[in-house]
Amino acid sequence: MKKLVNDPENVVEEMIDGYAKAHSDYIKRLEANDRALVTARPKDEGKVSILVGGGSGHEPAFMGYVGEGMADGVAIGNIFSSPPPAPILEVTKAVDNGSGVVYLYGNYAGDVMNFSMAAEMAEMEDIDVEMVVASDDVASAPKEEKEKRRGIAGEFFVYKMAGAAADFGYNLKEVAEIARKTNEYTRSMGVGLSPCSLPQTGEPSFELNDNEIEYGLGHHGEPGIKKAPLESADRIADQLLDEIYKDMTLKEGEDVAVLVNGLGSTPRMELYTMFRRVEQSLKEKGINIYRSYVGDYITSLEMGGCSITLTKLDDKMKKMVDYPVDCPMFVQK
Repeated sequence: MKKLVNDPENVVEEMIDGYAKAHSDYIKRLEANDRALVTARPKDEGKVSILVGGGSGHEPAFMGYVGEGMADGVAIGNIFSSPPPAPILEVTKAVDNGSGVVYLYGNYAGDVMNFSMAAEMAEMEDIDVEMVVASDDVASAPKEEKEKRRGIAGEFFVYKMAGAAADFGYNLKEVAEIARKTNEYTRSMGVGLSPCSLPQTGEPSFELNDNEIEYGLGHHGEPGIKKAPLESADRIADQLLDEIYKDMTLKEGEDVAVLVNGLGSTPRMELYTMFRRVEQSLKEKGINIYRSYVGDYITSLEMGGCSITLTKLDDKMKKMVDYPVDCPMFVQK
């Protein structure tokens, strides 16, 4: 598993350094902590700020979503590891406009612990913080234990809606409530085709036989719900959608946003083939696709595979998903 790296122990710092230099018109590093990045664009006074974060290796998440219409800052951890409280706090102090900061992150033990610690430290600095935890992965826990589920690609829609709500002038609690509602209306499930490898080890993150795939695999290589022989794209899409349909209430005539997300090494050809079947399936059920996204939005290094995400939309959420965005790795006009 070949990689373009120098010292594997410095890969995160060198990535951040390159990113900040490549996109200096969008983003800047904070001198207080080199894992803390904030927007370089002017901000509206009094606007609620959005802070995202998580482990490296998921690019364009999370730093790729700092920009106009989405996040105001990001705290970056080691590969597949939560950022510690220090960079989270530094970003919080830098982006707060006096109206508070909303933390958005996935439901992983390290993230929950470190973002909670940072929120307590921010309160000591007289900064109001709301925290919203993404938990969209239907494969990671049963519906009655949804609070235990991982956050995967559906986090993208949480960022999208929260960023728009903040720009619309919603207050701190209202922005957080929009983010929680989006998470509640979002379901995802993925399939793994091939593993990734960490630069420090060079070893595969999991093992599959040559003609084998794994349904429900996590973004860090966490075990899924079953291994199975490789089938057609349509059959794989149907199995992912069946699990999502069983878990969320969708009625004929309702609108959804769809994300077919690549995990790092899956060609767009295959992702669009998957989306083709998603569109057919939803049409058969009388569900309208209001917005669609296909590509690498939250990855797992060079893992092969993809995930499907559906987010149910009401009229207010449609305005938020339509809101323009200008980030280094995501632009929507």
